[in-house]
Amino acid sequence: MQRKHILITGASGTVGSEILKLITQFPEYQITCFDIVNKKNKKFFNQYKNKIQWITGDISNESEVKKIPSQIDVVIHLAALIPPSADLYPHLTQKINVLGTKLLLNHLEKTSPQVFFIYSSSIALYGDRVENPYIRVSDPIKISEGDYYAETKMAAEQLVQQSSLRWSIFRLAAIMKNHKISKLMFHMPLKTHFEICTPNDTANAFVKAISNQEQLQFRIFNLGGGEKSRTSYQKFLENSFKIYGLGRLDFPENSFATKNFHCGYLADGDDLENILHFRNDTLKSYYHTTQASFPLYKKLAASLFSKIIKYYLLKQSEPYQAYKSDNQEMMQRFFKKNTQSKYSFKNEKKNKNSTPLPYTILQLIDFKCTTYNFKNIKYQIKSRANVYCLF
Repeated sequence: MQRKHILITGASGTVGSEILKLITQFPEYQITCFDIVNKKNKKFFNQYKNKIQWITGDISNESEVKKIPSQIDVVIHLAALIPPSADLYPHLTQKINVLGTKLLLNHLEKTSPQVFFIYSSSIALYGDRVENPYIRVSDPIKISEGDYYAETKMAAEQLVQQSSLRWSIFRLAAIMKNHKISKLMFHMPLKTHFEICTPNDTANAFVKAISNQEQLQFRIFNLGGGEKSRTSYQKFLENSFKIYGLGRLDFPENSFATKNFHCGYLADGDDLENILHFRNDTLKSYYHTTQASFPLYKKLAASLFSKIIKYYLLKQSEPYQAYKSDNQEMMQRFFKKNTQSKYSFKNEKKNKNSTPLPYTILQLIDFKCTTYNFKNIKYQIKSRANVYCLF
């Protein structure tokens, strides 16, 4: 029997790497990956060198996209620039997320017109759902202000639906693994209803979609972990801080935005589960796995320097900086109308909690590192607060 030829773009990412780990267990699939070439990807794809074909290329470069062979049976299109980089580099995000999708679709229409195209999108398209947390595919698209990533995902979805190919779109919930903290942590309101899905379960859905094309084609689905993977964002952070040794979630008032992000409960998420039966993990199992995989010495180090770490995390909070500086434009973006700044940087009264810490102390630790030497600690918390342990 002839093997099905599967193309995966962005296979080295969080979800893609789990898909590759799973799909290479199926001998009936011929796997081709299209991804950029760099040191990290060379190391990653080298472990699959006898199981896949890796085509190096830039998804936004037409001549490089044309290197993709003809007669592809299924495409899993994951390649994208994601936040926070997506919002920092809008031109590059447009090139990769929109132009890249367009070039790929054009090439497939000419060389693999029979292909089944599975597109990885995002629930960011639904925008702020703090007051109306139950999300359905039929809900209107209402992208939050400043969410350029979501805008490119919407544009790419339209390109997919306008193509002549058979397609299915999965709008992904919060895909949780051990991520580095970024300033986006403070963009999500603590009252946000929060449904996660693990990379393992997400990968399982994409792989199972290959053998369920008839039920999926020309349809959009919300992909999440289901009822057992739901919580509030505040509870999620509180549990995560405990797991990583950071103690209480005790940031000052107005550190977190109160509006204008996304996430919620996927009210119709079971539609995809009933077809693919892809869920194995829950929020409880996620916490357990995360705690088991986080080394004790890192937790002890985080506990020892938790105040320093949280001090520098707070410096990354754009809502808090807008509040303190009385930046009305940014406050309108992050806060509801009844939020007013009580002070600015110029007249702020110093206290023991706001006193800058000596740089010599801040040189002690860098959680971006993967190894530690407690006899001669020379690590430094960088200004971007690259903490290894959270998202």
